[in-house]
Amino acid sequence: MQIHRAGSRPSVSPNPDYFTGQVRFDPVVSADAPSRVNALTVTFEPGARTAWHTHPLGQTIHVLSGLCLAQIDGGPVQELRPGDTATFAPGEKHWHGAAPDVAMSHLAIQEEVDGSAADWLEKVSDADYNGPRRVSINTAKRRA
Repeated sequence: MQIHRAGSRPSVSPNPDYFTGQVRFDPVVSADAPSRVNALTVTFEPGARTAWHTHPLGQTIHVLSGLCLAQIDGGPVQELRPGDTATFAPGEKHWHGAAPDVAMSHLAIQEEVDGSAADWLEKVSDADYNGPRRVSINTAKRRA
């Protein structure tokens, strides 16, 4: 058994080439081979987001706090709230981040292939980020 006590591993700022705005990584799992699993808590300040990217074996995000925006290439921007989970298929081009006026944290879970868990692409344009949103069913019920 390996235990990592809370506060024993430092937060990390990710490569700014792959993000817009202020983002912080806090490690959860970085498993040793032969495991390939990698998990971290990612915190996005308002307006912060990833660049477009894919994952060779897919990715799951679980929203912990705030309002998450996520989009797959060609689809509408989805609103995800605390407790919502989104799974992106292997190779599915997507981005995710915080809403313009609300910070957001999510748990990101993915697996590495040959030492890489993501393939980074171009930054998300303001037009894509501010595109039409699809509101979650739970949010629609709360507004009714």
